[in-house]
Amino acid sequence: MGRGSDLWIRGGEVVLEGAGQRADVWVEGGRLRALGADLEPPAGIPVVDATGLLVFPGLIDPQVHFREPGLEHKEDIASGSLAAIAGGVTSFCEMPNTRPPTTSPEALEDKLHRADGRAAADYAFFLGATAENADRLGEWEQAEGCAGVKLFMGSSTGNLLVADDATIERVLRSGTRRVAVHSEDEERLKQRYAAMGPNASVLQHPEVRDVGCALRATTRLLDLVEKTQRPVHVLHLSTAEEVALIRERDLGQLVTCEVTPNHLFLEAPDCYEQFGARAQMNPPVRDRRHQDALREALVDGTITCIGSDHAPHTIDEKAQPYPKSPSGIPGVQTILPLLLAATRDGWLRRQDIVRICVRGPILAYGYADKEPGVVGSDGDFVLVDPNIQEPLQLDWLHSRAGYSPYEGMMLAGWPVTTILRGTVVYEDHALVGEPSGRMLRYR
Repeated sequence: MGRGSDLWIRGGEVVLEGAGQRADVWVEGGRLRALGADLEPPAGIPVVDATGLLVFPGLIDPQVHFREPGLEHKEDIASGSLAAIAGGVTSFCEMPNTRPPTTSPEALEDKLHRADGRAAADYAFFLGATAENADRLGEWEQAEGCAGVKLFMGSSTGNLLVADDATIERVLRSGTRRVAVHSEDEERLKQRYAAMGPNASVLQHPEVRDVGCALRATTRLLDLVEKTQRPVHVLHLSTAEEVALIRERDLGQLVTCEVTPNHLFLEAPDCYEQFGARAQMNPPVRDRRHQDALREALVDGTITCIGSDHAPHTIDEKAQPYPKSPSGIPGVQTILPLLLAATRDGWLRRQDIVRICVRGPILAYGYADKEPGVVGSDGDFVLVDPNIQEPLQLDWLHSRAGYSPYEGMMLAGWPVTTILRGTVVYEDHALVGEPSGRMLRYR
């Protein structure tokens, strides 16, 4: 696919972890060559005029479900990665609960083959932990294109599950890379679902998968982390109690964690009353008390990063009566627009977006070549027009799901151009050229 392109992004406001500044960006051979106000790129270099636009580093989404293989009627690597690049997400890591699940080197290689030439953004794929493969994961996680190991402590979508402490400990003792964990307690989930009445509705989803399901699992997990000293990444935090627990245990870089935009921008019970099962995900969106705690933890750095947990289902599947309605919300394309709305509303700063959508994922997983604003890193950028302040249009979204709980949300900016290694790959609501994603590299 070549070495990358030369490009001069001229006249924009560059947003990094410090204050924004009017600066030009020079990308040479696909890598950042220089950033500043008085650059002198060579004559003839292609120019993108970013006057009046915000220039962010390309975002990293460390948790998506693109459903391929086996569930392509919901999404596939091509459609999901198009949604990613349209939202300024230039790198993604995809989860293993496909059909068949990604639980072997052969299944990982199959996904990498499927992504080659079809993924519009850079990519890696997680291996799923099971009782059967627990002792081999330390070897397998070193494969090229492997994002790491994903462990489901509680059943969610698909059949991957490692519920007991003994097997979880085996997984943690096999390997060295950070393990991503879906932290809900399976025993309590079984009890809660068994006690559910025959006329249950999606309004009860936060009660069925209650705070105790999350807190019990996360407590068990932190005990095992302390015992094994294996780093973990707690996915999609949903409760104020877990935030307090992580602060109290204070295990440093052994524990990183993430939150989804859904837990930051949707609120129970309103979202279930308005959207029904289209707002259903695991762990559930909860009430304002939890939302406030998660926002505070994101701002103060307790929460390391954002992961969309993009998990589309068809409209017909979502229309099934609860609890047959599947859990999952599409969202890879709306991360940046939602966070821009948060800056408008005053609880987040633009530079925080870089910290939680680029620096945070790098801190958790160790991606190479993606450091924001660092000379020599990949020339991945997204240009945002802050003057697009209108309701979000559903036909701007590329996920095969065909719905979003954020349709009609008043925007405070929209990504208009995405650049991958110095090449414009998305503009005017459309992919430019052929998909050019590559395997992510790790330190």
